[in-house]
Amino acid sequence: MLGICNGFQALIKLGLVPFGDIVKPNENMPTLTFNTIARHQSMMVKTKVVSKLSPWFNKVNLGDEFIVPISHGEGRFMASKEVVSELIKNGQIATQYVDFEGNATYDIAYNPNNSIYAIEGITSKDGRILGKMGHSERAYRNILKNIPGNKDQKIFESGIEYFK
Repeated sequence: MLGICNGFQALIKLGLVPFGDIVKPNENMPTLTFNTIARHQSMMVKTKVVSKLSPWFNKVNLGDEFIVPISHGEGRFMASKEVVSELIKNGQIATQYVDFEGNATYDIAYNPNNSIYAIEGITSKDGRILGKMGHSERAYRNILKNIPGNKDQKIFESGIEYFK
């Protein structure tokens, strides 16, 4: 299962990410909330693949960086330190917002919604469910030509191959 932007919001509200199952909401669950600047953000961001747990990233390498469009007002990933520690331990943090040097950052120029731990995407414990904010579906050939960088995360190609 793949959820992008609002789809990620649905997956996280249900608990499908990070738990892999629909769970009753509680105050300890991670969530997506309003950007810290309290307005919609629409821009290109740089993200890095930091876990290969997910089959959605089978066609890319760990550490690969991509330029991805975002467009949201409620994209800030929030979770307790305990939840983030568990996500790190399980390899469930799939992608992070990074600066030009490839470092995860809280700098709003690179992490436009100020997500904790610069998290852009997470997975279920088995990796088969992926939720992410960046609009990977908007990376078509022959568009965004004036913006340098790799834009094709090969998510759809990877998903189709894995789930055949």
